Amino acid sequence: EVQLVESGGGLVQPGGSLRLSCAASGFTFSAYGMRWVRQAPGKGVEWVSHISSAGSTTYADSVKGRFTISRDNAKKTLYLQMNNLKPEDTAVYYCATFTTVPQGGPGRSRGTQVTVSS
Repeated sequence: EVQLVESGGGLVQPGGSLRLSCAASGFTFSAYGMRWVRQAPGKGVEWVSHISSAGSTTYADSVKGRFTISRDNAKKTLYLQMNNLKPEDTAVYYCATFTTVPQGGPGRSRGTQVTVSS
């Protein structure tokens, strides 16, 4: 059974930092691209970042230069380092992938709440 368990969220002031983690199990983590998505209250799902199985990364314009995605294949863990956080980054963050079916994301994993507020 595929499991993606997000952690590391919390309440932070504008300009602060957080590091999110996603522990993966039930599939060959190193073989799959992984992504972070987020959903703010009352809004749709927004793609944040992607990392390929080879380690290539892409980012949404809204987070480019502030967020860094990385992975540790030995630990089967995905990370998102978030710096210079803004109130508009407030959302539930999910990790996700696609094996034979979509894995993770709203309705499929718990996510971790990030709140940026003074």
